[in-house]
Parts: sequence; structure tokens; C-alpha cells
Amino acid sequence: QVQLVESGGGLVQPGESLTLACEASLSTFKYSAMGWFRQAPGKEREFVARISWDGSRKYFAKFVAGRFIISRDNAKNMTYLQMTKLQPEDTAVYICAAARTIIGDEDPKNYLYWGQGTQVTVSS
Repeated sequence: QVQLVESGGGLVQPGESLTLACEASLSTFKYSAMGWFRQAPGKEREFVARISWDGSRKYFAKFVAGRFIISRDNAKNMTYLQMTKLQPEDTAVYICAAARTIIGDEDPKNYLYWGQGTQVTVSS
């Protein structure tokens, strides 16, 4: 059974940083693009960032504005999202997902497996 487990969320103040991690029990992990999405209360799930199967291509939503870094370690089946300069509007449940393809895209429909998410709260 495929599982994606996120960790690293928490409560931080505006301007602070967090690093999220996603561990995948997926035998084909190294052949899947990985994505991070987020969902705030009352809002639709939205794309945050994605990374290709080999880590060579990385894409971010416009609102990231250079504040986040996405990376992966295929030897450990891990994906990371380093978030800096967090703001209250970044408050959401952050969810990692494994794409159907090696490149991935921004459409949640093209992601096959999803984690349960980790809560990120940015508040003073």
C-alpha cells in the first residue's frame, strides 16, 4: 500500500521559516514527479511547487515569489519543501503528492497518490 507521510508543520511567527518533509513508501518514487499543494479552510486545494523525477526541474506557484525551495532525495524516498519568510496567508494544510508522470504539472487530477497533510500556521 502506497503511503505518503508529511512532517515538519507547526506554528511560526511571520517572517520565520519551516521545512516540510514527505516520506513516500512508493517503489516507483524515483520515476515520479512530486508536488506540494496546500489547502486553507474554505478554499480549494492549490498548487505550491513541484519537482521532476530527477530533481532537475522545479516549478513554483507565483505566490511563492522565491521564498520556497523544493528538493528530493531519491535514495531515501523523501521530498522536502523549505519555506522562508512565511506570512499569515501561507497558513494551510500542506500536502505532498506523487505525480503520474516524471515531470508533473499543476493539476491535482494528475497526481496519483496523496498524503494526509501537515498543518502550517503563521501567526503572531
